[in-house]
Amino acid sequence: MNALHKLSSLILTAGLLFTATGCKDFLNLQPQGVELESNYYKTEDQGYAALVAVYDVLGWDGTNGWNMFYALSDVASDDCFAGGSDASDQPTWVALDQFTMNSTLGPQAGFWAKNYAGIYRANIFLEKIDQIEATPVFKNRTIAEAKVLRAYYYFELVRLFGRVPLIVRTLGADEFYTQTQAEPAAIYAQIEQDLNDAVATAELPNSVSLNELGRVTKGAAQSLLARVILFQNDQSRMGEVAELCKTVINAGTYTLAADFGQIFTTSGEFGTESVFEIQKSGNARIGWDRFGNGGEGNYAVQFCGMRDYAGPTYAPGYGFLPVSTDLATVMQGDPRFQYTIIDGNALKTQGASYAPGYQNTDYFVKKYAPLVNQRATEGEPAINWSNNIRVIRYSDVLLMAAEALVRGNGSAAEAQGYLNQVRSRVGLPAVTASGNDLLDAIYLERRKELALEGHRYWDLIRTGKAATVLGSTGFQAGKHEYLPLPQAELDRTNGRLQQNPGY
Repeated sequence: MNALHKLSSLILTAGLLFTATGCKDFLNLQPQGVELESNYYKTEDQGYAALVAVYDVLGWDGTNGWNMFYALSDVASDDCFAGGSDASDQPTWVALDQFTMNSTLGPQAGFWAKNYAGIYRANIFLEKIDQIEATPVFKNRTIAEAKVLRAYYYFELVRLFGRVPLIVRTLGADEFYTQTQAEPAAIYAQIEQDLNDAVATAELPNSVSLNELGRVTKGAAQSLLARVILFQNDQSRMGEVAELCKTVINAGTYTLAADFGQIFTTSGEFGTESVFEIQKSGNARIGWDRFGNGGEGNYAVQFCGMRDYAGPTYAPGYGFLPVSTDLATVMQGDPRFQYTIIDGNALKTQGASYAPGYQNTDYFVKKYAPLVNQRATEGEPAINWSNNIRVIRYSDVLLMAAEALVRGNGSAAEAQGYLNQVRSRVGLPAVTASGNDLLDAIYLERRKELALEGHRYWDLIRTGKAATVLGSTGFQAGKHEYLPLPQAELDRTNGRLQQNPGY
């Protein structure tokens, strides 16, 4: 991405417009250059480039080190360990895995900087859009998209940190270090307002054309809103979650892919059950000189790979994210196992080899595994993997609907129907349970269906099960629901920002 910017403690400030390179169909990979802000925001093309800059932050996986949100969510869960060559390979990952984070150790600085960068870009777009000479359709649609993206960035922040500064406008220089934290309720209210505004926008489409793949749709906004409300774990709002999910289901825009095994292939990107994906691309062909947020590759793919691997199908990787034996045991006998987890011992019996890394279990991530036939031939292959990140799949929407119906005292038969659609797709028998047994079956299905996609940890947090499930790895209730605020942010604000309890 080309941009001239300065990172402050809370936001990015710039004298020049942020224009961006993005990914694949929607995000243009050709540099657009920069123009003075005073001469910008005049035409639809300029407005579109500014919107692309808001989207671009979704793919920032190299902010303050290796900060792949969905991969690190799995590290924090009981589905994966940190891994790597040894315990000192990526200390921030190990700290999250073992819940030994402190204000200077952990992935928090990268998450903080990335999401406030996205929020800043959304804020400036929303402030400038009215002065652009554009059609109402263009303005209304892009405003809705920017609000969904701002909501997405704030949702990551509030889940990660709890109390954070709520900034919905660009700040003057004298305001950079004076921001205080808002309560989570206020953050969630803003997130929901942005998403509701987007859902109510007639110009936000139900689907997009091939050359716009990756842009937000109405179904994505509704599904994200359902996830946001579900995460707050308010029993009285389960009916809202169910209705949002049913609106998406009944729209007929999405269907379950017939073959589960195709979902995480290249041909499965933007498939029939793709509600929202973060696009990745190796077309930038960057080298280590541009590591960070200069490329568009999926860095987590390299991390998933087996160390010093020699054999067919896969490319060697860094040995991070070894899959826990617990998840492997849970999924034994499930038809999705072979598409979710690589059984290293089975590979070795076929003549392959690899070097066991730190916390090795001989099980590895399959959904995002590095494949030889997808390895970039130009630039540094390790940082040019093109695998999209599946943020919301239709199966997740079905399972959210099922959970919300049970928890909201809705129709058990309807909940069973949504759950059994997911099970039937992979040839599993129907569940006929009700009450808490049905709810347990839904949670188990979520773990299996969405395994290694970054959901498990957040499901444990929102349902209050994290201390029970993760206690043996160091998780402490009342502390580890949130990360510590980065020490640098506390220092820059001279005490205006308060550290989270326990750190």
